[in-house]
Amino acid sequence: MKLYYSPGACSLAAHIIAREADLPLDLVKVDLKQHTLADGRDYHAVNPKGYVPALEMDGGATLTENVAVLNYLADHTGNSLFTPAAGSMERYRLEEWLGFISTELHKSYGPLFHEGSDNEKRKAKEQIAKRLAYVEERLAGQDYLMGSQISVADAYLFVMLTWAKKMHIDISPFSNLTAFFGRMAKRDGVKRALKEEDLPIPAQS
Repeated sequence: MKLYYSPGACSLAAHIIAREADLPLDLVKVDLKQHTLADGRDYHAVNPKGYVPALEMDGGATLTENVAVLNYLADHTGNSLFTPAAGSMERYRLEEWLGFISTELHKSYGPLFHEGSDNEKRKAKEQIAKRLAYVEERLAGQDYLMGSQISVADAYLFVMLTWAKKMHIDISPFSNLTAFFGRMAKRDGVKRALKEEDLPIPAQS
């Protein structure tokens, strides 16, 4: 498989999952400003939407959208990660988390990354903090979003927390989220993915 990615973008979630599960994965870096690949090719030829991630399977098919890519990887991780059976209530809970992270957290960062006004940025940070407070409550008494085992949703949440730190959104008041972030940062698959994208590995507490 090939993962078209940009360092630190939401594609990092798929990268983490692949490394956690030891899935064979080639990385193709995308310049999202120019929408080009390292060899000069137009990235729109791979993904007409122009953003990452895009996952190209060995047979040539390409899958886009983070939720779809993460679900695909979840179904190919064997027993490496917690992936509930299709049709089970737990699987719908996993879908629920992916939907929440994608629409309520991920999208809320828009004004912070795309030169929103000061007022838009302030409102975005308030919205993100509100959504993180909800996750904080749900993490009470458990290590990961689905319980005691890591799932694809945890990788996505971890990326959103790296964005929070980058945008100077303080997560220290959220003790469960802070512990979750530290727990994820210590995982070998996470550290490997960060290193391969030339991203700093968070300091261990």
